[in-house]
Amino acid sequence: MDAPLDRDVERVLLSEEQIRAGLERLAQQLLTDYSSDEPCLVACLRGSLVFTADLIRRMPIRLRVDFLHASSYGNATVSKGTVDLRLLPDPDEVVGRRVILVDDILDSGRTLAAARRTLLDLGASDVKTCVFLEKRVPRSVEARADYKCFEIGDEFVIGYGLDYAGRYRNLPYLAALRRDLVQRAR
Repeated sequence: MDAPLDRDVERVLLSEEQIRAGLERLAQQLLTDYSSDEPCLVACLRGSLVFTADLIRRMPIRLRVDFLHASSYGNATVSKGTVDLRLLPDPDEVVGRRVILVDDILDSGRTLAAARRTLLDLGASDVKTCVFLEKRVPRSVEARADYKCFEIGDEFVIGYGLDYAGRYRNLPYLAALRRDLVQRAR
């Protein structure tokens, strides 16, 4: 860990190998549940980009992929309490379809709940949620992950698509951000 970004890491929580194994397990669950369908996978940008790309390469079934842009953190280490949904999927991709809503992390639950509600309003027949990480914390709203790769405690994490102020998404592992950097950001 001698690259400049690595200096901001307090500790690695999930190695590249652990992430690959989790992806394989999750992809098998999704293949079991969706192999007879052509689901639409809707990824929440930007955090789920890496997770989504790695996940769909492990799913050799017909599927459609679309995106929405959701933001609730801005440049902070805690949710600002509101969800901004900007880019929405093409309604033609979701109307009448089973949708797999993919996000990087289930934390407060606000983003997942708002995005799920929006997809149902656009006409999806069913929306299941799939997250890379589920934090073991009390939720602000009723939200749950139907599929999850990993569970973590209540700490601010970076890497594998997750960021702090737009940085660290390119780390190939999941890590806890150094505490002094988290404290400075609050």
